Amino acid sequence: MRILHTSDWHIGRTFHGHPTLEALEGVLDALADAVRERNVDLVIVAGDVFDSATPSADAYRLLTRALTGLRDAGATVVATSGNHDSAARLGFQSDFAALAGIHVLTREESLDTPVTLEDEHGPVHVYGIPYLEPALIRHRYPDETLKTHAHALDFAMRRIRADHDSRGGRAVVISHCFAQGVSDAATDVERDITSGGLDLVPAQVFDGVDYVALGHIHGRAQLADGIRYSGAPLHYSFSEAGKPRGGWLVDLDADGLGAVEWVDLPVPRPLTVLTGTLDELLANPEYAEFEKDWVSAVLTDTVRPIDGMRKLQGRFPHCATMVHEPSTVADHGTRSYAERIQQRSDSEIIGGFLEFVRNGEGPSDAEVDVLREVIGELAGKEQAA
Repeated sequence: MRILHTSDWHIGRTFHGHPTLEALEGVLDALADAVRERNVDLVIVAGDVFDSATPSADAYRLLTRALTGLRDAGATVVATSGNHDSAARLGFQSDFAALAGIHVLTREESLDTPVTLEDEHGPVHVYGIPYLEPALIRHRYPDETLKTHAHALDFAMRRIRADHDSRGGRAVVISHCFAQGVSDAATDVERDITSGGLDLVPAQVFDGVDYVALGHIHGRAQLADGIRYSGAPLHYSFSEAGKPRGGWLVDLDADGLGAVEWVDLPVPRPLTVLTGTLDELLANPEYAEFEKDWVSAVLTDTVRPIDGMRKLQGRFPHCATMVHEPSTVADHGTRSYAERIQQRSDSEIIGGFLEFVRNGEGPSDAEVDVLREVIGELAGKEQAA
């Protein structure tokens, strides 16, 4: 049996205020093409199908088109809910969808009831674990310790192993979690599972099955031959720049896990982080190749440039973020502001303030002349009063 493991579609997410539906639709069309070309039997979506618990009508329409495309390409689809999804909304009418070969598994009470597919070697049981929030399920199982996500998944896997033992055959598990050993792969678009930090799940929890298709990490990762993250089909953060987009093509043979290879998906618009002064970014011909990319500009000018974003977008129309990180920062010592301005004139105090906020660059000659004129006028008014 041939499986294409994907996750974290995040239908409806924006990228720095820009919609991504059109780009995602193109990528999911390419996913259907890959299914057709590679004779894929099963497509897995390991959670976070939507980006919001209340998806828009356009998001639902895109999901319908994507699932229809995958079925037309010849694959059965099994999807589970992630922490971004509303299990109830995602799973609405899932019983009807299952009749068409699209299985949306969102019910905790049914996680040990598999979707069973057949190939020439016998049955393959696909178990979908919806995102399990311990606080929301522990009241149902008073005899179980369900304080953490690791506890919840250990409980789920014990149920799955018991069912699998009674059925025999090969088994695939789908889960949406932070598994131990992948925290370094997290990006700023994944929300912590707990408010206090990452609630990591030991990889050993998933022992006893042939393949574990994980979601929640937006970059691909491998914990073991049979435990992998596919990552998201689009780049949703500049921290993901340069990471490949795609899915794992997994072959199950008569003995279980066979060959596994990576299938690339197209990147509609690459992400690039450029660092330098504003003048360098605007004038350097080496940056011409990035003019159509999503750009995050890190400006190293000593003084934050005026109207920097507008100027950057003149060359890089898709510049999405601008950060000012001066290459040199003035050292103002440990003295307080009151100590630094003692016995200084008004002109010196204002000049010192400008030097402070400009990271060491004081007023220009023209600004000094303006300051002298304004301070002189104020002094004259005070004397006249």
